[in-house]
Amino acid sequence: MNLVGKQAPDLTLAANGEQTITLSDYKGSYIVLYFYPKDMTPGCTTEACDFRDQTEVFKQENAVVFGVSPDPVAKHEQFIEKHNLPFPLLADEELTAAKAYGVWQLKKNFGKEYMGIVRSTFVIDKEFNVVKEWRGVRVKNHVDDVLAFIKGEAE
Repeated sequence: MNLVGKQAPDLTLAANGEQTITLSDYKGSYIVLYFYPKDMTPGCTTEACDFRDQTEVFKQENAVVFGVSPDPVAKHEQFIEKHNLPFPLLADEELTAAKAYGVWQLKKNFGKEYMGIVRSTFVIDKEFNVVKEWRGVRVKNHVDDVLAFIKGEAE
């Protein structure tokens, strides 16, 4: 599934801070939507903290960041508090967003097969079209790649 060049699937999900986020409400900004498997795990923590550390730079580029995982809001609240995350985390407990973006897939780990979130990031432009996607993300330097892409787009 390749979403580049297509209208972004809209979604409305519960988020931390008793918010409900509807993606299309952010039309006019770049939207960085990153899907990750689970709060409080090493790779997901590193990725969230990398986005946290670049939040101001994303804001300067007129970009908003949202993290999405199947974890419930209460778990997101703990994750945000523990790591001082300044952006909303969306609870996709029903997997509607994961399926719409094609990131809920069969995975293999240590010879076991199971369904799970494939770590992925999508950049949605100001007209609400997907302009870039990364699937099967490796966390190291990923946020720098996303930022470089947005800076290139914004020029």
